[in-house]
Amino acid sequence: MNKEKTKEWFKKNWSTALLTAFLAVILISPDAKTWFMRQVISTGVMNLTLQDQSKESKGKTIGEIADFRVQDEDGRLVSTQDLKGKVVFMNFWASWCPPCRAEFPSIQKFYDRYKDDKDVVFLTVNLDDQPDAGRNYLDKQKYTLPLLVPASAIPAAYYTGSLPTTVVLDKKGAIRLHHTGMADYSKESFYKKIDKMLAE
Repeated sequence: MNKEKTKEWFKKNWSTALLTAFLAVILISPDAKTWFMRQVISTGVMNLTLQDQSKESKGKTIGEIADFRVQDEDGRLVSTQDLKGKVVFMNFWASWCPPCRAEFPSIQKFYDRYKDDKDVVFLTVNLDDQPDAGRNYLDKQKYTLPLLVPASAIPAAYYTGSLPTTVVLDKKGAIRLHHTGMADYSKESFYKKIDKMLAE
């Protein structure tokens, strides 16, 4: 195709060329993917509905699910067995995962709202292969969420391999939310569900 024909093609098909270039950037760049996914979240298309999942999980509580332990950056161990009486927000993520990155601003807002509530526990569990990757990402983005890593096998009731995965446990340890994929955790409707669980 000579220059004149190429020019003519672009004049007629500029929107197709632009869309192709846009999609190529999104496919190649993790940051571009993250930006695009955040735009999708902001439209409300990905609104999260916190439903009572206890029936679907057959009312399983922490005691019936294998104990899961995580370790914080100071080496302290936290066990799900010790968290009864608290509402637990558990998010499995990795720094290389665009959907994880896309939902992190909403998780940070949720954390900022409840971080001083002693009855709400945040287990943001990093699954990066490189130990420093998660911390570097949080620092770069100025997130203040706690960084934890698995200190035992992760029960399949919580995580089966898809990132991000989010689980909310009520005070009895029952699974009330199990969500795979990105979501917006900064909605008032979500907070109301959390507040309702806190009041139970």
